[in-house]
Amino acid sequence: MNILEQELKKIGHFEFLAKQTVDGFITGLHKSPYHGFSVEFSEHKQYSTGDSIRFVDWKVFAKTDKLYIKKFEEETNLRCRILLDVSSSMYYPVENNGKIRFSSFAGACIAYLLQKQRDAFGVSFFDEKVGFQSQVKSTSAHLSMLFGELEKISDQKGQNINLKSHVTEAIHALAESIHRRSLVVIFSDMMDNSSEQENILNALLHLKHNKHEVLIFHVYDSKTELNLDFEDRPIEFVDIETGEKVKLVTQEIKDQYRKKIEESSREIMIRCAQFKIDYVRADINEGVEKILESYLVKRNKMS
Repeated sequence: MNILEQELKKIGHFEFLAKQTVDGFITGLHKSPYHGFSVEFSEHKQYSTGDSIRFVDWKVFAKTDKLYIKKFEEETNLRCRILLDVSSSMYYPVENNGKIRFSSFAGACIAYLLQKQRDAFGVSFFDEKVGFQSQVKSTSAHLSMLFGELEKISDQKGQNINLKSHVTEAIHALAESIHRRSLVVIFSDMMDNSSEQENILNALLHLKHNKHEVLIFHVYDSKTELNLDFEDRPIEFVDIETGEKVKLVTQEIKDQYRKKIEESSREIMIRCAQFKIDYVRADINEGVEKILESYLVKRNKMS
């Protein structure tokens, strides 16, 4: 049982846990001597020679001994679209819907963080095509509705079997429908049915071409998808998306398999860096703090 499963079992409420997680994360940032990610500074910029001293935030100066200028409302507002891959492979490990549950919860945390910063946000689901797609708003009612949708999709069992992921087609379609100059946050295991990384990268470039900033979380289960942590005996593996079966002794292929996975991930990371696309590997066996930290780094870059 991973960290998220333990907390959900203890608390039993998706929305409450998301808010508790974000509030605890922010409290930790305020206590830290490193203020680079601090939410309060997303609404400020550091004073530069020539800036009017009339707009200095003296309360912030009293706390930090540094001069910050309060930004105007039009400078701080951001539009963010969270894209969630809901294809069959995201419901692995099947005993706890691991990847989809982690991703939907992380998306809920980011949505709550966006609302706290008075930014507008929306959520879209995709598998073979674009499914649910919300409006982009910043109200509490909108946030509550999205909490419900994200929890519902994470709890589905068996309904998404054999739904293949066409990351490329969905992202191309969404690139045209999303409001220009948005931050696009993607949660996906990058298991596209085309099996061509170049196609996925071209779809991400479509977003960049349309003036969007892109942050992609490559979601995976390190225990079984990277380390092949299975019993040392012949095991039959079934492709959740295609139904294809293969019998393997994982210990015999573990090193070669891991090397292939690491090479593939490294290639995606390098290509994304070339095009200024933020790529983050997200292990579902870890907490969502890395997700929130990566989001705030991206958000502050855009300020």
